[in-house]
Amino acid sequence: MQFFIDTANVDEIKQAIDWGILDGVTTNPTLAAKTGKPFMEVVKEILDLVDGPVSLETVSLDVDGMVKEGRFLAELGDNVVVKIPMTKDGMKAVRILEEEGIPTNVTLVFSPSQVLIAAKAGASFISPFVGRLDDISTDGMGLIKDIRTILDNYGYETEIIAASIRHPMHVVEAAKAGSDIATIPFNVLEAMFRHPLTDIGIDRFLKDWEKVPNKPF
Repeated sequence: MQFFIDTANVDEIKQAIDWGILDGVTTNPTLAAKTGKPFMEVVKEILDLVDGPVSLETVSLDVDGMVKEGRFLAELGDNVVVKIPMTKDGMKAVRILEEEGIPTNVTLVFSPSQVLIAAKAGASFISPFVGRLDDISTDGMGLIKDIRTILDNYGYETEIIAASIRHPMHVVEAAKAGSDIATIPFNVLEAMFRHPLTDIGIDRFLKDWEKVPNKPF
């Protein structure tokens, strides 16, 4: 499974790169706004840091606007993926951009039928929002399992990005369900490192090490 980080915070991206586990980045208008920086400044910093796919989102709701914005974003870097919302006009834009060789990520996906449409439109990636489904007492991870079955049944090359991740178990369950990618908030990524037994074990080893005579270091 690939790990993307769901953020527009450059410091968080740098830390994930330093950990050696980052495969890509996803952003959205909300995350960009949280930085308090001009959008183009943030995007340039991210693209300078990241070699893997970087999803940048369009904000228009009509076909012409999404295509125009998608083309503009794609010019910013060879690794840019254009995020398009799951709408009728969005799928028209996906088809146009994909035919031009511009990869797309269909976002705000919540049902298997939407997945089928996005895959048939030629989307490179789809982003089912598992956390938001869980928030309304719906099985978000069940959607990932359904998507994996559908894509495998018909040989679609669209990749699954498990999105709206709330906690480490979402990542684990997405991996078990066959998601290609999880896009993970920084705080969840940090939490994945931690376990109380690891901390206890390290503390015990260090205390025992102090008892060892003639230590080489």
